[in-house]
Amino acid sequence: MGDFILFDKTAQLGKGYIIAFANRSQMLYFILFLPKFLEMPYLLLGVLAVGILSQINLFILSKCLSSKNTQQGYHGFADLLGRRTLRIIAFAGIAFIFIKMSIIILGYAEIVHQFIFPAMQRPWMILFIMLISTYIASQGMEKTLRFGIIAFLCTFWIILLYISYFFPPAAELHDLYPLIPTDWSHKPWKGILMVWSSLSGPEYLILVLPWINSKQKMLRYLSIANSISILEYLLLFLACLFFFGTTYLGKIGFPVVNMIRYLQSPVFERVEIIMISLQMFHYVFFISVLLLCLYGAIRISAGTQYKETTRKGFYAVCLLVLAGVFLIQLFYWREGKELNRWANVQLWSGAFTYLLIPSLLLAATKIKGRRSSL
Repeated sequence: MGDFILFDKTAQLGKGYIIAFANRSQMLYFILFLPKFLEMPYLLLGVLAVGILSQINLFILSKCLSSKNTQQGYHGFADLLGRRTLRIIAFAGIAFIFIKMSIIILGYAEIVHQFIFPAMQRPWMILFIMLISTYIASQGMEKTLRFGIIAFLCTFWIILLYISYFFPPAAELHDLYPLIPTDWSHKPWKGILMVWSSLSGPEYLILVLPWINSKQKMLRYLSIANSISILEYLLLFLACLFFFGTTYLGKIGFPVVNMIRYLQSPVFERVEIIMISLQMFHYVFFISVLLLCLYGAIRISAGTQYKETTRKGFYAVCLLVLAGVFLIQLFYWREGKELNRWANVQLWSGAFTYLLIPSLLLAATKIKGRRSSL
């Protein structure tokens, strides 16, 4: 066997990879049931408002990504934060990465189980997803990020399947009322929080920055990705409102997927099977990136980042992730209840990391710059 190298760099990736990574990271599991928890038409304005806040956050993130320290990878962060502090942060990051990864795996496994293979036990689906993700991640970070372009091309056009729902007889203008809330008994705060948490993901660019061309105009490409994501959120929410109406939208599980079951095609009998199968590229891509980030975080927290990567070490991490996901599926995951206890944990942790990581990192960069100038 040859050398097992996961974090080598032979080329710097350009703008297409930045857009693909940021956009696809914002279109993960939560978006498939997000309209159910938004439900009311006036939250269309809420999605726009959160999108603007996300853009401000990405402006802060772009400042961090353009910093000399962050562009140097581990050595830059060690110089910025200190080695001991960095090890503590890496240790804490293990939990956040695992939570996000487990939600993606369990969520996609549930969708496949519910819509394609209801007779198959979910542990087998989880194992299948993990095997594919482990294989892709074992090719190294650079090749995994290149796979992101394939994932983007396989899934970004799926939004076109929903165009027919914007025309009569499915679409009625009264389905968009009220645009201004008349009472607050619906408690829209959870839907707003979920939109913010769903938009999290671009902050993980900090972990893959050594493979990205630092001369790229980060803010421009992050803005493009965020704009595409917000447009997709609005179109999917509108389509769900037109098709289900506010009366039934809150009662439908995975409305974004369920709508596709009603599409009629002269070629394919069940279009949703094709859609869900193509989504696998999307989910497997991000799981693979997170596996590599998790392995890297474990190496940093253990102080072994200078040692060569090994197959045994990487596969041991993948087995631990698989065991952890099985345990969560057994004790915490509730089939048919999209926003269960574990999903709620990711809801808050995703919102937390997206809000604080760019701000804290920018603050650390500014403090470091002031100390250097003294």
